[in-house]
Amino acid sequence: MTLAPQLEPVPAAPDEGTAGARVRRGRGRGERQRSGLALGRISGVSLGVVTLWISLLVLLPLAAVVGKAFGSGWSDFTDAITSSATASALKLTLGLAAAVAVVNAVMGTLVAWVLVRERFRGAGLLETVIDIPFALPTVVAGIVVLALYGQNSPVGVTLYGERAGLVVALLFVTLPFTVRTVQPVLLDLDRDAEQAAASLGASPVVVFRRIVLPQILPAAASGAALSFARAIGEYGSLVFISSGLKGNKVASFIIYGQLQNADTPGAATRQAAAIAFVLLLASAVVLILLDLVQRRVARRG
Repeated sequence: MTLAPQLEPVPAAPDEGTAGARVRRGRGRGERQRSGLALGRISGVSLGVVTLWISLLVLLPLAAVVGKAFGSGWSDFTDAITSSATASALKLTLGLAAAVAVVNAVMGTLVAWVLVRERFRGAGLLETVIDIPFALPTVVAGIVVLALYGQNSPVGVTLYGERAGLVVALLFVTLPFTVRTVQPVLLDLDRDAEQAAASLGASPVVVFRRIVLPQILPAAASGAALSFARAIGEYGSLVFISSGLKGNKVASFIIYGQLQNADTPGAATRQAAAIAFVLLLASAVVLILLDLVQRRVARRG
């Protein structure tokens, strides 16, 4: 008795109408993904609440500052920011902020490297210490700096009334920014390329410069930009250490002084808003440039 071979059924060819409908549905899904999915009722309400919240906390106050700065016209705005005292304060503030950003880019990266790549006792304590400036009120940070580097310094270093004291105070309050932006990148790095380069004879300096640095540079730049933005508007940590500063004041002090002017409160407020607008513009430019650099790096992979 011969058994007939069992043939597998051949699938039927898809109907042209069905195939066309599938293609159209796929194209429709792709177009919806590219254009954005339609918001549901709950999503629409959530977006509205978020937009209202951001507007009340950020957009409307910023718009009020801009409106107040230009409320009396362009000439009054330029007069407010080009006066000798204001121009000197802006130069000093931007210079200090740039110096702090550069120092943080280097030292913050070094601290992050030690925390990630080195194993030592007290690492957990160091992690906590780094976050202290985030938790402390800025006025308390100013008192801390004054207690250590004031006129009766216990370490014999007096920075009271000196620009170096301003730099130290700003470095204190901006310490965590670069550390906390670089540290996660170092943790996620694949070390196989480093080990391969080392096995081929590359020195540790070459490995860091050619393999590690290009990958952590955007994060270090991001931390430096955040440090710059924080430093140009800082007031609380500087109020004590800079009390004896001769000559130029930082911009935040000029703003505070203008707001305390009871003789011409309207004009003083406009002048303070003009200075604040310049600081806001400087921070925005730095953050926009940083975003452009990060996008370019992301496109290059």
